[in-house]
Amino acid sequence: MPNETRAAAVPAVPAIRGLIYVSEACARVAAKLPVIANCNANVLISGETGTGKEVCARAVHYLSDRASRPWVAVNCGALPTELVENELFGHAKGAYTTAHAANAGLVRQAEGGTLFLDEVDSLPLPAQTKLLRFLQEHEYRPVGSATLVRADVRVIAASNGDLQSAIRNGQFRQDLFFRLNVLSVTLPALRERRVDIPVLAQHFVREFAREYGKPVAQLTAGALQLLLQHDWPGNVRELRHVIERGVLLSGGVELDVMDIDIDGVDKLAPVPAESFNAAKRRVVGRFERGYIEQLLSAHGGNVTHAAQAARKDRRAFFELIRKHGIDPQRFRSPAV
Repeated sequence: MPNETRAAAVPAVPAIRGLIYVSEACARVAAKLPVIANCNANVLISGETGTGKEVCARAVHYLSDRASRPWVAVNCGALPTELVENELFGHAKGAYTTAHAANAGLVRQAEGGTLFLDEVDSLPLPAQTKLLRFLQEHEYRPVGSATLVRADVRVIAASNGDLQSAIRNGQFRQDLFFRLNVLSVTLPALRERRVDIPVLAQHFVREFAREYGKPVAQLTAGALQLLLQHDWPGNVRELRHVIERGVLLSGGVELDVMDIDIDGVDKLAPVPAESFNAAKRRVVGRFERGYIEQLLSAHGGNVTHAAQAARKDRRAFFELIRKHGIDPQRFRSPAV
């Protein structure tokens, strides 16, 4: 996993292997991970696909006192529905027709360490019930066994879906959500931290140039501008694949616009030139708007409370609201 690259602006934040950023949003996440690692509570990591949920989960494990014990990751969405309980909790010999030998299961494999449940919202309800019981009692019963097995395992779960919506639709147990969500981490989408795109892209250029023995050393200004204009629905994972493809196909020392192949993007379209100051204003403006809307949402549209949370004068905060044309009323709940 690649070493992390950070800006000197956040020197107090610990280096997290695999987490590459210069943004304040990611610096806050990085600062939170060692604190989470120092306890054994369950963790729920949320974020869109490709934002780095497993990178953060690994960091929690390897920063904890469980680092020398097993790390077991499972993609719940890839498990056949009828085999979920068997995969997680194992089975006894003779539990079913083809069970010629006992199987310990993933929980047993993770004994003393960490079990990472990616796409936990994909678990069927019966498996959710059994997982909830395991989290509550720290014990489980393998399929077909009459014996309870005690376990010392820390569970870190991740979801790229809306668990609250899944709860309302009866697809995810609310009590399991509360049990998993003791500690939480929310990862920002790449489009919400575009300032990280250049440092990520350059890191991937170096990584794949070494891996494939290519002479590519950097990106041209045009190529970088093309990357900055894309919304990256696949987030860091999508960017990584785009740079890998570009390095493989490039024959020079720079990745240019024609080397960047992004699905659905016309790379023959002209890329408008943009000065540093213009790009900075655009990125800062996007950050300000998103930050203000997030605070207003958290405080039910109450401008005074949102300004206090931002540690800004109410008048100055209201000027920012006016600058970005934000209507606080749309964040008010019916009870407010």
